Parts: sequence; structure tokens; C-alpha cells
Amino acid sequence: MKLVVFLASLLLASLAAMPAFSFAQSTVTQPQSASAPKPEDTEVWSPEPAIVTPGATCGAAPSDAILLFAGKNLDEWVSAQDHSPAQWIVADGAMTVSKSAGNIETKRKFKNYQLHLEWRIPENITGSGQARGNSGVFLASTGPGDAGYELQVLDSYNNKTYVNGQAASIYKQSPPLVNANRKPGEWQTYDVVWIAPTFNSDGSLQTPAYVTAFFNGVLVQDHFELKGETRYIGKPFYKAFDGAPIKLQAHGDKSEPISFRNIWVRDLP
Repeated sequence: MKLVVFLASLLLASLAAMPAFSFAQSTVTQPQSASAPKPEDTEVWSPEPAIVTPGATCGAAPSDAILLFAGKNLDEWVSAQDHSPAQWIVADGAMTVSKSAGNIETKRKFKNYQLHLEWRIPENITGSGQARGNSGVFLASTGPGDAGYELQVLDSYNNKTYVNGQAASIYKQSPPLVNANRKPGEWQTYDVVWIAPTFNSDGSLQTPAYVTAFFNGVLVQDHFELKGETRYIGKPFYKAFDGAPIKLQAHGDKSEPISFRNIWVRDLP
């Protein structure tokens, strides 16, 4: 009997303690900030972004762009082989590849930039696969020939080839997300953001190159990380450089030569 009375007393004591514990818990308050948050706490007013006047129409160069080709001359371009004056054909506001003259590249060197470029496959194009309107935009030219980082140009409208070699691919590295080609004879557009690789003092890679590209207004490369220079044969690799020209390819296939127009670039930080 004494044991039962003891256990009952213990239970009553426990129940009596619970409200006190709950009350003690409820009296704990959280520390308050010195003042209530205000909208202006997260407003940034300076420095103000520079004012850039956009082009009057879609694709027109903005006020801070460098005009690389405006339809009149090749003053901004040289032969990629020996840096002599570029010898492609300028007529009717466009420049057309001269396959015998070879690749051309900009006189200026660039690091990070935004590029706009328009190109056209001839309406009477012949050939198939890689031998049909082949060219390329080398976002960084690191030497003569096809050395560098290539965004492929090709007639990929009803023309089958390996997908990492079709139009808007990062050649042999990244197929385009979609095929946004127009028909031969129609002008097509590339809008590209190029982030150049950086290198340590010993020539080793510090940060890789990245490409974002729109093809006829459609996203085709989404901040793609390059594995190195684009190569026809073999694995890609990086080699150190500090700024590079933009190069256009005069491919040796036998199809009719393609044309370019309205090329401009904006330096980026």
C-alpha cells in the first residue's frame, strides 16, 4: 500500500511541474533588431550603369559597339595567314568568302565580348554534309589556319552531318541545343557572348572559356564550358594566350561560297 501511495504522489508531482515548465518556456522572447527593416536598406544607387543607346532595329549596332563590317570595306580585317590586307569580295553590303584567299581575322584582339554577326548560305548551294556551305566563326584565333575556338557555320537545313559539327555547334565539342536554321538564301544571325580563358603565369589554365550563343534568336549554347581549342582531329587542349582576333573561315569544300554582313562587337569586362 505504501508503494502505491508513493507512486501516486510521484505522478501528481510530475503533473504539477509540467505547467510551470510550459509557462517558463512561453516567457522566453527572441532578441529584437534595433530597428525594423526598410525598403531602402537593399537599394543600391551608385555607381550608375553607363548609358548605351540601342540600335534602331533588332540586330543594329548599339552606341558602344565596334563595327567590324558595315557593308563597305574590309578595313578591320587582315589575312589570318600573313596579316596582309583581307581579299574577300565586298558587294551589295555583304562580304563573300574568297576560298583562294583563305581565312581572314580582325586587326584588333579581344578578350571577353558580345558579338553580332549575320551570314547567308547561297540559295543555289550544292554538296552535302560538311561539304555544303561550310565556314566558321573562330571566337578566338590562336594562330593561322584553323587554330582557335570555332562556332560552326554550315547549311544544316535538311542536311545531315555529325551533330557536333552542324551549324551553331562548338565544333567537335557541343552540339546546338536545337536546329534553328533558315533555308539557304535567307540571312541568319549569331549573337554570342564569349568569355575567354585565363591562364596562370606558368601557362597552365586558370579558368576555362565559356560560350553563350543565340542562333536566329534561339538559344543554342547555354554558358557552355569549352574543353580547349576546337580540333578537327584529336582531343581539345588549352594553350596560353592573352587576347585574340576573331577569325572567319574560308573552308576548302567545293560548294558555293557563303556571305557575311552586319558584324559588330562590344567589349565586356
